[in-house]
Amino acid sequence: MGDLTSGIEGAHQVREYLTIYFNGEAYRVPKGLTIMKALEYAGFRFTRGAGCRGGFCGACPVVYRLPGDYKIRVGLACQTAVVDGMYISLVPYVPLVEYVPKRGELRPDPGYVLKLYPEISRCVSCNACSKACPQGLSPMDAIQAILRGDLKKAAELTFDCISCGLCSLRCPAEIRHPPVFRLVGRVVGLYYTPRSKSLEERVREIESGKYGKVFEKLLSTPTSEVRRVYEEFLKTGRLPQSLEVG
Repeated sequence: MGDLTSGIEGAHQVREYLTIYFNGEAYRVPKGLTIMKALEYAGFRFTRGAGCRGGFCGACPVVYRLPGDYKIRVGLACQTAVVDGMYISLVPYVPLVEYVPKRGELRPDPGYVLKLYPEISRCVSCNACSKACPQGLSPMDAIQAILRGDLKKAAELTFDCISCGLCSLRCPAEIRHPPVFRLVGRVVGLYYTPRSKSLEERVREIESGKYGKVFEKLLSTPTSEVRRVYEEFLKTGRLPQSLEVG
């Protein structure tokens, strides 16, 4: 049997390191890490600009430059792997002004969307937004769908948008894609999506007070007991009799 200690030392010697530059400071980090993990390895603590850590919340946009490349690139810190000589800056918030009309103000009209976001008409179909999208979506096609008057198509193309704002950072027309797509999604949801009869029925039941006693029971139950009931429900598919609604 070989020497275990020497084997462990050998494993440490095999590990490769590289140099990244974060806000102008150089850091030595292990090869193969994402930008987020590399910065944490270097001692940086994320107090903002981080969320799900899995590429689904859009909270960790970054801009970076690779060695020997003049381009400034964008990505998500939780998805993008570090490269030796990479220069990195975090963009914890993309400052996009958003209009949030009240429900009664929404209109199923592409002209209404253009009125709130006139920069849409400046789209030159350069595809820079689509190239920047970490979800592999095509914001350009969605904008063009809006210009053609097809709001439903635009909503379909951007259903998985995580609102990271990277598309807007690269857009020469300065289009505010995430706010535009949220607005279109609200319009389509209100005017084009079929109503759920079961949902409407459940809302009426709640408003009638049918579940009032159950809600009171839950609110007065300790969190530990609620957790136990939930776990039991996952196993059996049944609630305790005290929480059942007749």
